[in-house]
Amino acid sequence: MLLAFVLSAKAQTPKHEVRAVWLTTIGGIDWPHSYSSTTQKAELITILDQLQQAGINTVLIQARVRATTIFPTTTEPWDGCLTGHPGTSPGYDPLQMCIDECHKRGMECHAWIVTIPVGKWNGTGSKQLRQKYPTLIRKIGDEGYMNPEMPQTGDYLAKFCAEVTRRYDVDGIHLDYIRYPETWKLKVTRQQGRRYITDIVTKINRAVKSLKPWVKLSCSPIGKYDDLARYKSSGWNANTTVCQDAQGWLRDGLMDALFPMMYFQGNHFYPFAVDWLEHSYGRIVAPGLAVYMMHPREKNWDLDVITREMSVLRQLGLGCTFFRSKFFTDNTKGIFDFTCDFNITPALIPPMTWAGKHAPSAVSQLKVKRGMTADILSWQKAVDYSGADYLLYNVYASKSYPVDINNPANLIATRQREQAITVPHKGHTLHYAVTAMNRYGMESEPVNLKAAGTHNNGKPLNFQQLIRGNKLKKYKTTKK
Repeated sequence: MLLAFVLSAKAQTPKHEVRAVWLTTIGGIDWPHSYSSTTQKAELITILDQLQQAGINTVLIQARVRATTIFPTTTEPWDGCLTGHPGTSPGYDPLQMCIDECHKRGMECHAWIVTIPVGKWNGTGSKQLRQKYPTLIRKIGDEGYMNPEMPQTGDYLAKFCAEVTRRYDVDGIHLDYIRYPETWKLKVTRQQGRRYITDIVTKINRAVKSLKPWVKLSCSPIGKYDDLARYKSSGWNANTTVCQDAQGWLRDGLMDALFPMMYFQGNHFYPFAVDWLEHSYGRIVAPGLAVYMMHPREKNWDLDVITREMSVLRQLGLGCTFFRSKFFTDNTKGIFDFTCDFNITPALIPPMTWAGKHAPSAVSQLKVKRGMTADILSWQKAVDYSGADYLLYNVYASKSYPVDINNPANLIATRQREQAITVPHKGHTLHYAVTAMNRYGMESEPVNLKAAGTHNNGKPLNFQQLIRGNKLKKYKTTKK
């Protein structure tokens, strides 16, 4: 009955929703497409500008590729996607750059960590890891895999994720391939296999949360958790096939979010999406959608396969994640254009109410200075009770007073760290509200401010046009 209702209902644009993209670096298939660091930087900025234009608020960037990285560390070598030469530095820190550029745009940036696979047996990452830990890597075909049944695997991955968490201002640690390889011949029971994988997740959780409890821990499980009563998984599922108890990780507080790889359609998609919802335990679930399947060289799916899935997920209250970035920003069959309209208003990430205890205080001394073409808002810092390293601020504007902060159409700036902002007004009289938000995504009470100046007659102001696409460049902020 739930599914039938959802398929017939029209989805409303929510204030809170995860809108994510996987930005793949292996082989430079999404990014980078050049070995020039100057070109790489320009290309990344262009990609993030496009994602912002489409309302994307979460970027999952592949930071650990195959026992190789896109950031400097003594633990593992540089990946070859950056210079063409594995182990060679590109002369800058791509992970740091992506974090900084995402935060400038009000987006979260999660470090995507490929866990168990370490690449070709004689590849740079695998070879160096085998030299350090001769018994830890198992060969299957010509590929190397960390052995999930050895305690050292969890210890190593936990230490690696702790280093990323400690050194970088990431919003999340996103675990990929945290499971048995499908080619692994299991010699233990499925129950024992699940315990081995869960032990790894537990170690990573403790390592990350002990440093920064607001950093989201997530993974990308197989898109079907297990067989359902009426719908079978056709032998390919997370829980039984590869011992990945992702729903249990949500239930037991080991994960904050899941991004299931739901690269299916029809009855292979919708019933399993409902299953993820029914076992979300109040956490975040943002299923991955196969936009790559629309490409003629793949399955040549019609656009409406994906757009219908997007609509149903929104009606269910779930987010969505695009795989992969290039197919999305290349506007395959019009998916980028559709998403720009679909995400007509901004969205905040759902708050981690299960982890955060107290919202910040309200801001103080909210002021506005009326200019000929813009209003300049400023306010004093709020008080943070979360123990995190800094606060974020959301700004709302409306022609009605008080400003309704529950209406996402009034949201004009998200997750900004500055305590002043310039808002073009085009002669309109605008009322404002500002909220403080901690790293758990919990918002303070709003402080409202009545409009400055007088109203000039004219067309209604489209606030979203002021902050999206090319209009963004007119939207200046200053630190105080």
